[in-house]
Amino acid sequence: MSPMQTPCAVPDYDRAHRKGVPEVILADRKTADQAVAIARAFLERTGRAILSRVGPELAARLRAEFVDAALEWVELPRAAVLRRADFALPQTGGRVGILTAGTSDIPVAEEAALLCREMGCTVHTVYDVGVAGLHRLFEPLAALLDQHQVDALIVAAGMDGALPSVVSGLVDVPVIGLPTSVGYGLGGGGTAALYSMLQTCAPGLSVVNIDNGIGAGAVAGLIANRAAAARRPSAAPPPCSCA
Repeated sequence: MSPMQTPCAVPDYDRAHRKGVPEVILADRKTADQAVAIARAFLERTGRAILSRVGPELAARLRAEFVDAALEWVELPRAAVLRRADFALPQTGGRVGILTAGTSDIPVAEEAALLCREMGCTVHTVYDVGVAGLHRLFEPLAALLDQHQVDALIVAAGMDGALPSVVSGLVDVPVIGLPTSVGYGLGGGGTAALYSMLQTCAPGLSVVNIDNGIGAGAVAGLIANRAAAARRPSAAPPPCSCA
């Protein structure tokens, strides 16, 4: 490849079918031309294109160049979904709950929620219930478990990152800790939250990287969709691996 050539993207069109998680176009390190070209390829091949971390220039290009497609814009995480008119997303029956410690954590949580919905899950959100006012947590958490019967929980927190451990110690469903880059001084930028979640003593907590809403959504969506499949009457029992 000569120094003047631009490397070409090789989209993974079959990822949603193979993996259960659709490919997401991470746009913040791509040129607008690159992102538009990849989005157009996905739209033509699969009927849908999902983009995260979309800047103002790219947002304007998406609105101008995809007038024949439906555009869903999610403001806080700067995410976009383009859909052809004939694209229909099957609902899997998977149920995901998402909690945040504070309002500053909502953009990353909304990124996770978007991916869960694009995986066919129903998403229930509860925001601003962190440990600074722990009494706010218990009623909405009970509703997620008893009323909505979620299959997995994503818990986003910055600062000291304590909320996922608290939640994981109270519930009987898998919890995905989502550290966010919210905080002051030493340990700010999400590192203290990440370390705290990794050092949890509450069982059942897994952790993704700082601000990785897409990663958290993928894990929760896979768990929820597998649980939903097991609830279907036609679902065959898993094979016994016992000796």
